[in-house]
Amino acid sequence: MKQGITATEKNGDIYYFVQWSALSKADRYDIISKVPALAGIFEIYWMDESNRLRLFAVGKTNYGGLRSELRQITDPELCRNDEKMRKILEEKEIWYRYAPTDSANIMADVIWYFMQTYFPEKTSHKHSGRYENIYLKESAPDKLLWVP
Repeated sequence: MKQGITATEKNGDIYYFVQWSALSKADRYDIISKVPALAGIFEIYWMDESNRLRLFAVGKTNYGGLRSELRQITDPELCRNDEKMRKILEEKEIWYRYAPTDSANIMADVIWYFMQTYFPEKTSHKHSGRYENIYLKESAPDKLLWVP
Protein backbone atom coordinates (compact mmCIF):
# COMPACT_ATOMS: atom_id res chain seq x y z
CA MET A 1 0.00 0.00 0.00
CA LYS A 2 1.26 3.46 -0.89
CA GLN A 3 2.10 5.80 2.00
CA GLY A 4 -0.13 8.83 2.55
CA ILE A 5 -3.25 10.02 4.35
CA THR A 6 -6.86 9.37 3.38
CA ALA A 7 -9.94 10.98 4.90
CA THR A 8 -13.61 10.03 5.19
CA GLU A 9 -16.24 12.47 6.45
CA LYS A 10 -19.33 11.23 8.25
CA ASN A 11 -21.96 13.23 10.17
CA GLY A 12 -19.65 16.19 10.81
CA ASP A 13 -16.76 13.98 11.96
CA ILE A 14 -13.57 13.08 10.11
CA TYR A 15 -11.87 9.69 10.00
CA TYR A 16 -8.23 9.77 8.89
CA PHE A 17 -6.15 6.79 7.88
CA VAL A 18 -2.38 7.29 7.95
CA GLN A 19 -0.33 4.83 5.91
CA TRP A 20 3.27 5.38 7.01
CA SER A 21 6.35 4.77 4.90
CA ALA A 22 8.66 2.01 6.05
CA LEU A 23 10.72 3.00 9.06
CA SER A 24 14.22 3.96 7.88
CA LYS A 25 17.49 4.70 9.60
CA ALA A 26 18.38 8.37 9.12
CA ASP A 27 21.21 8.74 6.65
CA ARG A 28 21.70 11.97 4.72
CA TYR A 29 22.35 10.17 1.43
CA ASP A 30 19.36 7.84 1.74
CA ILE A 31 17.07 10.73 2.66
CA ILE A 32 18.22 12.71 -0.37
CA SER A 33 17.73 9.76 -2.72
CA LYS A 34 14.60 8.08 -1.28
CA VAL A 35 12.36 10.64 0.45
CA PRO A 36 10.03 12.60 -1.84
CA ALA A 37 10.10 16.39 -1.99
CA LEU A 38 6.39 16.53 -1.08
CA ALA A 39 4.47 18.08 1.79
CA GLY A 40 3.45 15.74 4.60
CA ILE A 41 3.85 14.58 8.16
CA PHE A 42 6.73 12.71 9.79
CA GLU A 43 7.86 11.01 12.98
CA ILE A 44 11.46 10.80 14.17
CA TYR A 45 12.70 8.22 16.68
CA TRP A 46 15.95 7.46 18.51
CA MET A 47 17.15 4.02 19.57
CA ASP A 48 17.74 3.58 23.30
CA GLU A 49 20.21 1.27 25.05
CA SER A 50 17.63 -1.55 25.09
CA ASN A 51 17.20 -1.34 21.29
CA ARG A 52 13.76 0.23 21.65
CA LEU A 53 12.66 3.13 19.51
CA ARG A 54 11.69 6.28 21.40
CA LEU A 55 9.61 9.00 19.78
CA PHE A 56 11.73 12.10 19.34
CA ALA A 57 9.62 14.41 17.17
CA VAL A 58 6.34 14.62 15.28
CA GLY A 59 5.96 17.26 12.63
CA LYS A 60 4.64 18.50 9.33
CA THR A 61 6.22 20.27 6.42
CA ASN A 62 4.98 22.36 3.55
CA TYR A 63 7.86 24.36 2.15
CA GLY A 64 10.77 22.33 0.86
CA GLY A 65 8.94 19.08 1.45
CA LEU A 66 9.67 15.99 3.48
CA ARG A 67 13.11 15.41 1.95
CA SER A 68 14.45 18.80 2.98
CA GLU A 69 12.85 18.80 6.45
CA LEU A 70 13.98 15.28 7.37
CA ARG A 71 17.47 16.02 6.13
CA GLN A 72 17.58 19.19 8.24
CA ILE A 73 16.14 17.65 11.42
CA THR A 74 18.12 14.40 11.47
CA ASP A 75 21.60 15.73 10.70
CA PRO A 76 23.59 16.93 13.75
CA GLU A 77 25.74 19.12 11.48
CA LEU A 78 22.64 21.08 10.46
CA CYS A 79 21.20 21.34 14.00
CA ARG A 80 22.57 24.67 15.22
CA ASN A 81 20.08 26.04 17.74
CA ASP A 82 19.23 23.19 20.12
CA GLU A 83 22.14 21.63 22.04
CA LYS A 84 19.99 18.90 23.62
CA MET A 85 18.69 17.87 20.21
CA ARG A 86 22.16 17.93 18.64
CA LYS A 87 23.52 15.70 21.43
CA ILE A 88 20.83 13.09 20.77
CA LEU A 89 21.48 13.26 17.02
CA GLU A 90 25.21 12.78 17.56
CA GLU A 91 25.00 10.00 20.13
CA LYS A 92 21.94 7.96 19.15
CA GLU A 93 20.77 6.01 16.14
CA ILE A 94 17.98 8.04 14.50
CA TRP A 95 15.03 6.60 12.54
CA TYR A 96 12.17 8.26 10.65
CA ARG A 97 8.99 7.63 8.70
CA TYR A 98 6.60 9.85 6.79
CA ALA A 99 3.21 10.12 5.12
CA PRO A 100 2.78 12.61 2.28
CA THR A 101 -0.27 14.85 1.89
CA ASP A 102 -0.68 18.15 0.13
CA SER A 103 -3.47 19.41 2.39
CA ALA A 104 -2.57 21.89 5.13
CA ASN A 105 -5.92 21.19 6.82
CA ILE A 106 -5.29 17.45 6.93
CA MET A 107 -1.79 18.02 8.33
CA ALA A 108 -3.18 20.36 11.00
CA ASP A 109 -5.82 17.81 12.08
CA VAL A 110 -3.45 14.83 12.09
CA ILE A 111 -0.63 16.62 13.93
CA TRP A 112 -3.14 17.96 16.46
CA TYR A 113 -4.42 14.41 17.01
CA PHE A 114 -0.89 13.02 17.50
CA MET A 115 0.09 15.83 19.86
CA GLN A 116 -3.09 15.32 21.90
CA THR A 117 -2.31 11.61 22.09
CA TYR A 118 1.47 11.66 22.60
CA PHE A 119 2.15 14.93 24.40
CA PRO A 120 -1.12 16.35 25.81
CA GLU A 121 0.76 18.56 28.27
CA LYS A 122 2.71 20.23 25.44
CA THR A 123 -0.05 20.71 22.89
CA SER A 124 -0.03 24.15 21.33
CA HIS A 125 -1.06 22.92 17.88
CA LYS A 126 -4.50 23.78 16.55
CA HIS A 127 -6.63 21.57 14.33
CA SER A 128 -8.35 22.91 11.23
CA GLY A 129 -11.63 23.58 13.06
CA ARG A 130 -13.63 21.95 10.27
CA TYR A 131 -14.95 18.92 12.19
CA GLU A 132 -16.77 18.12 15.40
CA ASN A 133 -14.56 15.08 16.12
CA ILE A 134 -11.30 13.80 14.66
CA TYR A 135 -10.56 10.06 14.56
CA LEU A 136 -7.42 8.40 13.30
CA LYS A 137 -6.08 4.95 12.46
CA GLU A 138 -2.54 4.12 11.38
CA SER A 139 -0.81 1.39 9.46
CA ALA A 140 2.88 0.81 8.89
CA PRO A 141 4.65 -1.80 6.77
CA ASP A 142 6.97 -2.63 9.68
CA LYS A 143 4.03 -2.90 12.11
CA LEU A 144 5.43 -0.20 14.43
CA LEU A 145 2.68 1.88 15.97
CA TRP A 146 3.99 4.10 18.72
CA VAL A 147 2.12 4.03 22.03
CA PRO A 148 2.96 6.66 24.64
